[in-house]
Amino acid sequence: MNAPAAIPVPVRLAQLHRHAPGTVAGVEWDRLAEPEARRLRELGLDEGVEVELLHRSGLFGGPLACRIGRMTVALRRHVAAAIHVTPLAQHA
Repeated sequence: MNAPAAIPVPVRLAQLHRHAPGTVAGVEWDRLAEPEARRLRELGLDEGVEVELLHRSGLFGGPLACRIGRMTVALRRHVAAAIHVTPLAQHA
């Protein structure tokens, strides 16, 4: 009998492991200023979109680089904190 696979729990984008893909589970739009929310929507970021954390700035509170679809974008930490991501299961 196989052990049941662990169900991934959503984490904030900044907590995602580097180079591990995830799917956007939700965005706390009310935590973002209108221009920030508009930019994310223009980039196509919404529930179900695949993202990948590429790089964290070494500076405390610095920006993050992530891939949204085929685009690489920089996001401020507080913006990334409003994005919840479900890590994709690793292929065995």
